[in-house]
Amino acid sequence: MAAPEQAGDLRLDSVSKRFGDFVAVDDLRLVVPQGSFFALLGPSGCGKTTTLRMVAGLEEPTAGRIHLGDLDITDRKPYQRPVNTVFQSYALFPHLDVHENVAFGLRRRGVRDVREQVGQALDLVQLGHLARRKPAQLSGGQQQRIALARAIVNRPRVLLLDEPLGALDLKLRRQMQIELKRIQTEVGITFVHVTHDQEEAMTMADTVAVMNAGRIEQLGSPADLYEAPRTTFVANFLGQSNLVAARRYESGSAGLVVADCYGQKVAVHADRCVGGDEILVGIRPEKVHLLPASHPTSPGDNVLTGGVVVDASFTGVSTQYLVRLPWSQELTVFVQNLGAGGRFAPGDQVTLAWDPAHTFGLAGDAAAGVESDVVTAGS
Repeated sequence: MAAPEQAGDLRLDSVSKRFGDFVAVDDLRLVVPQGSFFALLGPSGCGKTTTLRMVAGLEEPTAGRIHLGDLDITDRKPYQRPVNTVFQSYALFPHLDVHENVAFGLRRRGVRDVREQVGQALDLVQLGHLARRKPAQLSGGQQQRIALARAIVNRPRVLLLDEPLGALDLKLRRQMQIELKRIQTEVGITFVHVTHDQEEAMTMADTVAVMNAGRIEQLGSPADLYEAPRTTFVANFLGQSNLVAARRYESGSAGLVVADCYGQKVAVHADRCVGGDEILVGIRPEKVHLLPASHPTSPGDNVLTGGVVVDASFTGVSTQYLVRLPWSQELTVFVQNLGAGGRFAPGDQVTLAWDPAHTFGLAGDAAAGVESDVVTAGS
């Protein structure tokens, strides 16, 4: 089941949405490449669902235009757009069997012989053998696949997914992440997936746009966003980060910037560091090596001494440590459980060390993007 020809990129040109004085989406400029799996990621209230509803035609932009290839769809009714939506609730018709649920849109368009197209859509989601069952006889994951088949059978240019896995349990949700990516790769339709779940976005999407307060904080591949966040919001919302207040000290050799962290020197590559004297030195917890206080460190490593373990949590794949440093800040360290060497206990004196290449230097509020943040924009 191939994607429609000449679909073109989805473009949002300076799109804004206001509800009275309240700005839900603020001058959004975005290009979603044709045939890509694109994720809008952000906390509740960041504007991502409002953006999706404008693309679907369920909300009218206050300003700006929405294009799909050469087609301006801004003023078109939802049923006039080559766009379909899969919602978290699935919205299957309980009185119709699976086959008829999938065929519903085709029949509304006047297609008489739907058998082949419905069969292809059900085969794609690997549920052809359940064609004559009613939705109530299906599991949550099966219902989600049927909703997906019903949307895909109409061969839209863009498929919008609004938190489609939110009602599933953790294990099934992870299975469906893999299935959704497989289906998108096979059909080649542009998928735009709205989620607040960072794992979903990173597992499935080619490109992720992290939204906050109606704007895009950063856009890129999952790896780029994780390894090189450009704002404290992205650093905290996409995974965990240790952010330590520091003052730019000097420009080192080989394109390095040296910063002073409470009297200890830390190096950051210049192209991963913002300008200004006051910065936040960032490092991901799994990049840090936790060493006994007396253990030698490797030349060239960033090193913070004087740490004390205050908590150790065994999680199976890793042990998560909280380490209090001399200025009373607690940093998080993830140590993979490889079965070699002993684990640290609360009260142990430790040193933190890591490669400067994994360090980033940011500006702004160190607490931005943490889960407790309240974001004042539309969902």
